[in-house]
Amino acid sequence: MKLEQAERFYNEHKSKFFYNRLVTFMTSGPSEAYLLAREDAIAVWRCLMGPTKVFKCQLSHPNTIRAKHGLTDTRNATHGSDSDESVRREVGIMIPQFCFEHWKQMEELTFRRGKVQFNKEQFIHFYTHGS
Repeated sequence: MKLEQAERFYNEHKSKFFYNRLVTFMTSGPSEAYLLAREDAIAVWRCLMGPTKVFKCQLSHPNTIRAKHGLTDTRNATHGSDSDESVRREVGIMIPQFCFEHWKQMEELTFRRGKVQFNKEQFIHFYTHGS
C-alpha cells in the first residue's frame, strides 16, 4: 500500500493517537486486497476476522484470523469494512479499477449460477462454458 492510499484509507482516524503508527505499518510491506462477494459478506468476514483488539480476541475468539495472526491492535492481521458505504470508499482506494455496477450487471449472475471455477495453479477464476 502506498503512503497516499494509506492516508486516504485511514483518514477517519487522522486525529487519533495510533494514526501515524497505523499508516507507517500499512506502508511497511506488501499487502493484498480482496473482495468477498456473497450474501451478508460484511458480517461473515467480520466474524472470520474476530474482534479488533488482538489480546481480547485471543481469549474470546481463539479460532479467528486476528487471534491466530494478529500481533497488536494496530498490526491485527486483517481489515474488513464495517458498512456498504465503507466498502465503496475503501474499494475505490484499494482497487480503483473495480466497478460495482459492471460487476452487478455483467458478472454477478455468472458467479451465482456456478459458471465460474477457480484454477489453483494459476490462482485465477475463469468462466466455464455450458448451461
